[in-house]
Amino acid sequence: MKIGFIGLGIMGKPMAGHLKEAGHEIIVPERKSLGADERGAFTVVPDSKSVAAAAEVIILMVPDTPDVEAVLFGAEGVAAGLSKGKLVIDMSSISPTATKGFAERINALGCDYLDAPVSGGEVGAKQASLTIMVGGPEAAFERARPLFDKMGKNVTLVGPNGAGQTTKVANQIIVALTIEAVGEALVFASKAGADPAKVRQALMGGLATSRILELHGERMIKRTFNPGFRIVLHQKDLNLALQSAKELGVALPNTASTQQLFSASVAAGNGGLDHSGLVKALETLAAHPVVADPKS
Repeated sequence: MKIGFIGLGIMGKPMAGHLKEAGHEIIVPERKSLGADERGAFTVVPDSKSVAAAAEVIILMVPDTPDVEAVLFGAEGVAAGLSKGKLVIDMSSISPTATKGFAERINALGCDYLDAPVSGGEVGAKQASLTIMVGGPEAAFERARPLFDKMGKNVTLVGPNGAGQTTKVANQIIVALTIEAVGEALVFASKAGADPAKVRQALMGGLATSRILELHGERMIKRTFNPGFRIVLHQKDLNLALQSAKELGVALPNTASTQQLFSASVAAGNGGLDHSGLVKALETLAAHPVVADPKS
């Protein structure tokens, strides 16, 4: 197939690469940031409109709701290059409410729309083991399923447009609060004089075990905070959670407190760290690091 892919970031580039390896032609818009390897592997066209005109399926993987809107409906955007029967798949993590509106506008052009945000981070993108949560019509989902299977392992059609984004928001609540809990536990253990590495090892054998304790707990101990998934993006996702909760009249007290820790992290200049770097905000509050940073 001819697949347009817009957003070759930390996760988008390996995702597009898996589709290329599966034999599909990948069409991308011109960007100054494109390296020689990307220009060699992908077909480069002037803009998003040209991507949509040349491709059968157009995939977006960009940071936030305004970015998706600009790519879709801005000057020389995807919508301007669409013709009937094409499929637009937004794999970004954005507002469920906005997603429903975007889908309606794309449907009005005679095209299908799927919201298909992912979980699994850079590792999942590189290993093609992402969890993909999809909202949209079943026929469009079945059409896209072979592509999803090249990028992920747990692929679920959750419901109509917006349901995929709602699921991703729920995922981000769980991930954020678990990172915060692991951070609190390791700060507590370290302050009490226990070896945090051995505490983590012991906890991995009990009910407290989780992928976050395994992966991000190790990051907190080894001080490897290169992203991954950046704090500033998780901050954005919790903003979506709290905004959606306000619209629904739902209280999310622990989400709100964790969002404050993300905001403190950004204010301290740590927004570019992996979201496991949230532990630094907890360390500041305790005046005690889990483990001293190597540079200190």
